[in-house]
Amino acid sequence: MRARYDFFGKRALMLLLLAMCAMQMNAQALRGTTGLLHAPTADMEKDKTFKFGGNVLDLTPLRFGEFDVEYTFNYYINITIFPWLEVGYTCTLNYANEGSTYFPQTVWGKYSNQDRSFYGRLRVWKEGWWKDWTPQVVIGVDDPGTHENAGGGSITTRDSNGGNAHFMRYYLAATKHFDFVGIGNLGAHLSYLKDMPDGYPEAEGIALGANFRFKLPESSFWNKAINGLNLMAEYDARTVNVGFNYSFWKDRINVITELNDGKYWSGGLYFRVHLK
Repeated sequence: MRARYDFFGKRALMLLLLAMCAMQMNAQALRGTTGLLHAPTADMEKDKTFKFGGNVLDLTPLRFGEFDVEYTFNYYINITIFPWLEVGYTCTLNYANEGSTYFPQTVWGKYSNQDRSFYGRLRVWKEGWWKDWTPQVVIGVDDPGTHENAGGGSITTRDSNGGNAHFMRYYLAATKHFDFVGIGNLGAHLSYLKDMPDGYPEAEGIALGANFRFKLPESSFWNKAINGLNLMAEYDARTVNVGFNYSFWKDRINVITELNDGKYWSGGLYFRVHLK
């Protein structure tokens, strides 16, 4: 087993540094779409919202092959075209292990390739449309179309059987928000997902989670600072994860961090622009 940073050492310091930065955001920026950390939600951005960013990802909880390195990286663009439609495009870097039979020897020991994937989310029911208690409902798909064996069709980029839809997932998600006046807003999220990736075990079942965004009276500097914090916890049908995201400079610059399975750190930075 590979050595880990001490939880109360470097990881705790990283969490503290990120918390000191200053979000009003529903994340899942680790995948490049709106949601929690990994679990999907029915939250949507405002229409004409454009996001781009990147992350450092711990490979261990994904069991994404056996790599000579512990981390990989991704970068993405994302746009909410209408209030009910969001699309995104993510590239994840692939590392060429020493002795690889797929990558040529000239690139061994380097990040030499990237996996490209598309994402889409469609809102089918808006929160409170019928009754105040009715949740918002979204259907979504991650990385479709490149893994024939998993039902993705005949489009492939490696061979006739597909084999590179590393993040393929389909889901139906529901979200309901609860306001606590003078304190904050609680989001409750429930989804059913079918995770069918190539390269690590599949998962199917219920995912659930919650986030809490502070809305304290802006009577002091510290209240304003705390109001940028969005805390998250989830079960993504694989692991229990905790983390937060945070925004500053008028919601344009955002940071996100998590402990996957409570111990594997990943984090990133993204930018948000409202195009109207």
